[in-house]
Amino acid sequence: MACSKYEYVKHFENASTLLKNTFLVVRIDGHSFHRFTKIHNYRKPNDPRGINLMNACAIEVMKEFNDIILAYGQSDEYSFVFPRETALYGRREAKIETNLVSLFTSAFVFKWKDYFEDTELQSLPSFDARCVLYPTAKNLRDYLSWRQADCHINNLYNTAFWELVQNPSSLKTEQEAESILKLTDSGGKNELLFQFGINYNKLDPMYRKGTTISRESVLVEETSKNTGEIVKRKRKILTPLYVDIIGEEFWKERPHLIKE
Repeated sequence: MACSKYEYVKHFENASTLLKNTFLVVRIDGHSFHRFTKIHNYRKPNDPRGINLMNACAIEVMKEFNDIILAYGQSDEYSFVFPRETALYGRREAKIETNLVSLFTSAFVFKWKDYFEDTELQSLPSFDARCVLYPTAKNLRDYLSWRQADCHINNLYNTAFWELVQNPSSLKTEQEAESILKLTDSGGKNELLFQFGINYNKLDPMYRKGTTISRESVLVEETSKNTGEIVKRKRKILTPLYVDIIGEEFWKERPHLIKE
């Protein structure tokens, strides 16, 4: 394209480049999702349709961006982890953020009917994104531990809250439930749930642990191009896992994920 006298305006653009040799996390968060879930009648305290939709969107992002080594999601957020050496878009911050969040959002709309078959979209879902850099593997693991601990804290509270509100033997107002829970620690919330016959530790780990997505080696059946026979081969498959990532076991089994 020929130069013009107006081209000088390009100098006003601010191209922020992220520091090299650091782990990169792009965290996507839902905007006004409390309102969005209320409009669309999400089940409380957890709606598996919503969780599975978020997971499906995260998988689409990981299919598009092969650099992503791991993703962790809970509630209306997802964190995507890139290795130190990633050179995606020349590590331009705005380019990375906007491409990931736009793909995630479009996947959310595109796949909505796969999970909410009888519910029409009544408002537009939107997400924001931020890039955060972590200089060490310990910093990165502490970040992921923080997000999973947050998942546990929020889910324990929400499970107790909605049990107080929805259980026929309780039927507290939302304000009354808030007042009751304000005076309890985690042990008190567990005890409250036990009174309703609920052992929190036996609830679906998808709710308690959040979702970790990694490329797992899985045996798959394929048709041999040479013989036409069905053969089993190991393939790396994007797999949602509902496991503890704060302890050591997950990382010992996958030492390739995060290297110093």
